[in-house]
Amino acid sequence: MSGIIAVLRVRGEIGIKPQIKTTLDLMKLHRKHRLILLKNTPSNKGMIDKVKDYCTFGEVDQETIIKLLSERGRLPGNNRLTEKYVKDKTKLSIKDFSENLILGKSGLKDIEGLKKFFKLHPPIGGFERLGIKKPFTRGGVLGYRGKEMNKLVQKMI
Repeated sequence: MSGIIAVLRVRGEIGIKPQIKTTLDLMKLHRKHRLILLKNTPSNKGMIDKVKDYCTFGEVDQETIIKLLSERGRLPGNNRLTEKYVKDKTKLSIKDFSENLILGKSGLKDIEGLKKFFKLHPPIGGFERLGIKKPFTRGGVLGYRGKEMNKLVQKMI
């Protein structure tokens, strides 16, 4: 895994162990269909590994990050993130900011007031696999999905 990892919560709250619930809360994944973007660090990998039975994750490309920020980025008061707001705070366009985000030169915290999670719709056409309780490698939805994460996020924006 490299670059930016998108982590998407797929399953609800019923029957979750307290340790896993705490980790999901720390990651700001309070409800289903919430997505966060994380840098690929050992501590983040450990958190992702702990919640892998409730989330799906993988690398995302610049195009997906641009679409996420412009269509699903939210500010306090549930206001949309605009190109003008990003330029005022970072002196960069959304495209340039997403490029810096992938390279690790900047983070989401550089945009003051931006919520660290993205609320998404359920995927159009549903999850294409067998179920949300099986790993991706066995035909399910959960766990690591690599570059396939881009297709899923595009369906949910």
